[in-house]
Amino acid sequence: MRASENSKTQQPSGKTGDNDKTCFIKTYGCQMNVYDSQRMEEALSEAGYRPVAAADEADMVILNPCHIREKAAEKVYSELGRLKPLKQQNKHMVIGVAGCVAQAEGAEIIARAPVVDMVFGPQTFQQLPAMLGEIADARAQGNKPKLVRTEFPASEKFAALQAAPRKPVTRSPSAFVTVQEGCDKFCTFCVVPYTRGEEVSRARADIIAEARALVAQGVCEITLLGQNVNAWAHDGMRLDGLLAQLGEIEGLERLRFTTSHPRDMDAALIAAHGDNEKLMPYLHLPVQSGSDAILKAMNRKHTAADYLALVKKFRAARPDLALSSDFIVGFPGETEEDFAATMALVEEVRYAQAFSFKYSPRPGTPAADAENQVDEAVKAARLKDLQALLNAQQMAFHQAQIGKTLPVLFDKLSKSGDQMSGRSPYLQPVHVPLGDVDAAALRGRILPVEIEAAHANSLSGILSI
Repeated sequence: MRASENSKTQQPSGKTGDNDKTCFIKTYGCQMNVYDSQRMEEALSEAGYRPVAAADEADMVILNPCHIREKAAEKVYSELGRLKPLKQQNKHMVIGVAGCVAQAEGAEIIARAPVVDMVFGPQTFQQLPAMLGEIADARAQGNKPKLVRTEFPASEKFAALQAAPRKPVTRSPSAFVTVQEGCDKFCTFCVVPYTRGEEVSRARADIIAEARALVAQGVCEITLLGQNVNAWAHDGMRLDGLLAQLGEIEGLERLRFTTSHPRDMDAALIAAHGDNEKLMPYLHLPVQSGSDAILKAMNRKHTAADYLALVKKFRAARPDLALSSDFIVGFPGETEEDFAATMALVEEVRYAQAFSFKYSPRPGTPAADAENQVDEAVKAARLKDLQALLNAQQMAFHQAQIGKTLPVLFDKLSKSGDQMSGRSPYLQPVHVPLGDVDAAALRGRILPVEIEAAHANSLSGILSI
């Protein structure tokens, strides 16, 4: 079972027999990690493992953190410390660390935390059953194996995805599909080129096949994933062509993609936002900074003017397009003038949502060794100002929806049991009271909702049927 830092699982717990093997996967960070955790869960299911809701109920525990997040490695070691007594109580337990942190830290994880049995990078989750077999065989002979698997090309990962199609499960009507791995941009703050490798695109036919299989299971919204998803290319086709072919799948009603790089946006993909009716009017387009000097230091390969020109083109193609972005505050060398340029860009673009962080050094990246690091107090003050502006823009965007009728894809029942939640085309959570309506009759359907109120992070309204 996947768990995140911000949510609790709802699955039944407890073991049912001596031969019943159980697993628990804790996921931190990006959508790619969520997707990888889903595939790990499926691989473990094929190996006879049943998902449970908590680590203390599991024979197999995997931590799948995102190395881009601040202090990701420290969080992993803290979590491993909490797992140590559980492993002492359950001699059969296997503990693994996966994903980008595993790729970056490698054998150091096992050296620092002997409780770990296996460390494997984001390209190797399909080897899980074989690794578990190795551990079981070694333990049967009285050994304590420590496996480190961090070298595996993304192309082989994609081949494994094709060979092991996703098993039918009860799932959300929304799903992720990985189409691209890695990044060749080498932004000076980012570890992705070192943990995920060079850009590799998955074969078009395999993507289409997975999408069709998901639709057959009840999925009607798919988000295409990649570290640099708009770099996807296969047999002369670019992302706009792939989106067009996916749009032809009957039953697939909504398409999204993330995350994009401004340098790989082309005219055809911009036009697709006006031409492809299934492509949602919401685009995550990271800019990181509004200062050309900082963008150059980041090796972003675009200027603020380049970015603003892209925004103008997208909004010309799709006037109702909502934008989100990423920002790093306090990058080495950032002056008050540089920060003011970022604030000015935000004022001009007006975002519906954004993610903003204080710069934190990532070991092995060029920016980590820069001498002109910004004082933490200065970073904190700037981040506070930026987030106040971004939050105000998000609230303004939410309030602009009041009185409108939006198509909402319904997904889940609220914790209280008297509301149903879904997502607007702009990815906003939308809550409606159920009244006499059966929740099961709404789940997986796209229905009109008249928006009555706006909140900091969501909307609420009534069904307009």
